[in-house]
Amino acid sequence: MSTDHYFTAQPASDDERRTRTVHLAGRELEVEVAAGVFSPGGVDKGTAVLLDRVPAPPPSGNLLDLGCGWGPITISLALEAPHATVWAVDVNERALDLVRRNAERLGLGNVRAALPDDVPEGLMFDTCWSNPPIRVGKQALHDLLTRWLPRLADGADAWLVVQKNLGSDSLARWITDSLGLQVDREASSKGFRILRVAG
Repeated sequence: MSTDHYFTAQPASDDERRTRTVHLAGRELEVEVAAGVFSPGGVDKGTAVLLDRVPAPPPSGNLLDLGCGWGPITISLALEAPHATVWAVDVNERALDLVRRNAERLGLGNVRAALPDDVPEGLMFDTCWSNPPIRVGKQALHDLLTRWLPRLADGADAWLVVQKNLGSDSLARWITDSLGLQVDREASSKGFRILRVAG
């Protein structure tokens, strides 16, 4: 029995790849998924809620998908902002491989899939869309957000989707109290909260 989590760097579970048809950015797309990566069956509910509610991304600049998994948010950003550079960041190397393969399959040359330490120091982001890995534990999640949210450019926003019963409201308070960033609860749907964090 595998004890892999989607935040495992190198999953030991079987790396059998499957194709799924998903609906992203207003179109039906074929993508590759695998076990050992978040939501291997397709687009999860939280990500779907986020993608349904966020405004259009900036048309250019550097856009961040934090905790990208196989890439539904990355693909949406890349399709909606073809002149931007979309950074797909994850600690899971299988996830990054899937993102690269899906971007290539879909002809998305504006995707950069990277481990956190491979993102250039000092690079600022014009938006961040994320379904953050709540289940890594509170301290690891706080460390993650402390590292990335301050890298929003002036006037930029981060959009996070968090399940209400997994602490969305307490997380919003923590971001304001600990990072000094304004957080608005933009929407609630299907048990999820959409948080907008002002950079």
